[in-house]
Amino acid sequence: MPIGPEMRRLRAEHAALATLSQLLLDLVRQPEAPRPTELASVRGMLRDTLLRHLKCEDWILYPRLKASGSPEVVAMAGEFVREMGHIAQDFAAYDAKWTAERIAEDWPGFCRETEAVMHVLGMRIERENCDLYPAAEQLDFM
Repeated sequence: MPIGPEMRRLRAEHAALATLSQLLLDLVRQPEAPRPTELASVRGMLRDTLLRHLKCEDWILYPRLKASGSPEVVAMAGEFVREMGHIAQDFAAYDAKWTAERIAEDWPGFCRETEAVMHVLGMRIERENCDLYPAAEQLDFM
């Protein structure tokens, strides 16, 4: 079945998020903090892409899956929302917590927390790519 434009967009955003996540992880794995502008640039691109992506899922993907009429897909969509619906708030809290000043004061703490947040994000992307998106593509409405 053909993949619709929304699914192509969601998959492309997953690829962008994986790339940006890796760039951020490369920065936090350095022994010293990089230039603040470099770190802020990568974090900003990641934040903007992630929030746009999550809104698209919340406003387009999940409502369509829940209205699909497929009990299995409806259940899967509900499970994903319950398990991962807090990602936007968690990421916003992480992003607000780690100001440039705080990062400069606690580079190791920022690195640890960033690794944890990127791990959660990576796991979500993997599960969506393997389970949720194929189910949506089989419905052929996106």
